[in-house]
Amino acid sequence: MIDFRAGSFFDVGDFAHAGVFPGDEPVWACLGKRLVEYLEGWHDWSINSELPDGVHLMGDRIFIAPGCTVEPGALIIGPAILDRGVEVRTGAYVRQNVVLGAGSLVGAHSEVKGSILLPGAKAPHQAYVGDSILGRDVNLGAGTICSNVKNVGRDVTFHAGGETIHTGLRKFGAILGDGCKTGCNTVLNPGVLMGPGSVTYTNASIRGGYYPAGTLVKVRQTQQVTEMRRLKRD
Repeated sequence: MIDFRAGSFFDVGDFAHAGVFPGDEPVWACLGKRLVEYLEGWHDWSINSELPDGVHLMGDRIFIAPGCTVEPGALIIGPAILDRGVEVRTGAYVRQNVVLGAGSLVGAHSEVKGSILLPGAKAPHQAYVGDSILGRDVNLGAGTICSNVKNVGRDVTFHAGGETIHTGLRKFGAILGDGCKTGCNTVLNPGVLMGPGSVTYTNASIRGGYYPAGTLVKVRQTQQVTEMRRLKRD
């Protein structure tokens, strides 16, 4: 029996928002409605870091802790929580129902929505993180996509242990355990769950499913090198 509880993917011991994770329910149960309810119960919507001109905040439910860096050109739409030391770079789009743990990073032109980043998680370069959870010190290679909706519009399911798991969520991206790393241009299709320390190679397209801790996903491709002959002038 696979343990899908949060503790199998993340060290939540001193995470300031550990209360968002359901006790004995699967980890994905904290997304969607439960995350919305958690943010509705948060009452400190203060801005405690200096923001330069050119930062755009929309809505009155945005918390920014001391020591955060938000660069000009970033757009944050509440509700959103930015814990101490979070960095949001220029062109980033943080939109609604987002919790960014201490020291996490949303990089230039990256988008995060409906998601949780644990302390030290990084989506540095042109990433999309939709309805997903990134564990401690996760690093997304440039162009990584956490796809969160099936084209057929059905609830997201995935395969694990020889059975089909029904999440009950129409929008569900990826769960990446502590220390996971993705290669550049990785696509994580809806319903990917990767155990701690897993790694994907560049350009990998990962099917929805459960990948145990320490999994390495490679993409095999062939490369043909041909010598180009110089064209003779007439």
